[in-house]
Amino acid sequence: MAITRLPSAGFSITIRISVTADASAIGRLTTCVGEAGAIVTALDVVDSDATQVIVDLTCDTADAAHADQVVKALTGLDGVNVRKVSDRTFLLHLGGKIEVSPKVALRNRDELSRAYTPGVARVCLAIAENPDDARRLTIKRNTVAVVSDGSAVLGLGNIGPAASLPVMEGKAALFKRFGGVDAWPVVLDTQDTDEIVSIVRAIAPQYGGINLEDIAAPRCFEIEARLRELLDIPVFHDDQHGTAICVLAALTNALRVVGKRLADVRVVVSGAGAAGTAIMKLLLRQGVGDIIACDRQGALHRGLADLNPAWQWLAENTNAANYAGDLAGAVRGADVFIGVSAPNLLTGDDIATMAPDSIVFALANPDPEVDPRDARKHAAVVATGRSDQPNQINNVLAFPGVFRGMLDAHAEEFTEEMAIAAAQAIADVVGEDKINPTVIVPSVFDPRVAPAVAAAVRAAAQSPAPRPAADPGPVDLPEIAQEAAAPASPLAD
Repeated sequence: MAITRLPSAGFSITIRISVTADASAIGRLTTCVGEAGAIVTALDVVDSDATQVIVDLTCDTADAAHADQVVKALTGLDGVNVRKVSDRTFLLHLGGKIEVSPKVALRNRDELSRAYTPGVARVCLAIAENPDDARRLTIKRNTVAVVSDGSAVLGLGNIGPAASLPVMEGKAALFKRFGGVDAWPVVLDTQDTDEIVSIVRAIAPQYGGINLEDIAAPRCFEIEARLRELLDIPVFHDDQHGTAICVLAALTNALRVVGKRLADVRVVVSGAGAAGTAIMKLLLRQGVGDIIACDRQGALHRGLADLNPAWQWLAENTNAANYAGDLAGAVRGADVFIGVSAPNLLTGDDIATMAPDSIVFALANPDPEVDPRDARKHAAVVATGRSDQPNQINNVLAFPGVFRGMLDAHAEEFTEEMAIAAAQAIADVVGEDKINPTVIVPSVFDPRVAPAVAAAVRAAAQSPAPRPAADPGPVDLPEIAQEAAAPASPLAD
């Protein structure tokens, strides 16, 4: 059975099976699953008697249709009775993934009188007299709003606020698990820019930071820019800045592996939406040799008509040779490919045309721009966004520590200096003596990552670094937000 998509834990199923009790029974089950293209991750004996064995077989599949095929293959085996199939992802989400838990005990009238009325009134009056005390005396000091309108959720597109909630819950859980930050989903039943800005501004007094999530370009640019102007707390669009931080960190170490300098390489970026634009601007600020931005219509170049302001800026500030062809042509001779767009845009043969010791970051999820197995035949370093592949570039490396640092510093804004400091911290966690082609970023479970990023961001917040001498111009990450006016790219993140 040919499976083009890679099996993953996101499509993990547990199958309860009754099978005849003979010496080859278990082997027949695992062989069948393997031949069906799935990966067995666990097999537990639940019960048995003289004639049968009941087992729970857990395996990773590629998608829902593949899971059905695996079950059908097992059902066709002699002596096998499939009793029940459980989708482990849906089981994990039952009832939601987060909850509110009090930090103080309320065991008697004495404690109730201090936590609530009448004692709480004194705290309210203190904050009324000095509003800055809200950071010290309320949840504001450690709480972030994860705000989305559901218009650009993962690779699913515009699925709306209710359908986006599982993602926002997951984001909140990651904030707590990796950064000790209390985050709460705020999904909005509107996709009107003015209304979103107004709502977030109105709820902001409760929060120490705003994390914008899965809002489609170009509206996300304007929403972020306006909120930055209106609020005295950091506003961070993770699809832009979290992705850019992680890519810069990974590229820093990948270049160390292949012995190249950022100033000497040509980078091709597929996807000129929110993530791609932020990546390119951060690389330009760091002095990259050259960048070609590609989207559905091909390379952005000077002379293209009817570009929106964001793309016009990219056309004028990238692509030194003014290449005007397609993506496959753009990667010929390139040192680095970064994909934040759509699946299966390139083949292994395309990667073979890149410069020697090339670097490929194919980050579209769940299916990358190029099959990583094919890319590894030709590229020196390959990374994806998948957790089941080496070199996973995942925003969880950045945003928990970034917000931890900003909250601890009582920062009022997110800055480019913080982004650069965070990227360097992530890269340095690996250690120059540890990096190799399959280890260019730390594990998302490495306990050193979030504290290192938080410390770097805190230091940047307290002592902002000067602009480097090789400043490519006014390309601060937040400024792109003021350029939006035209429809988003079909490949936008």
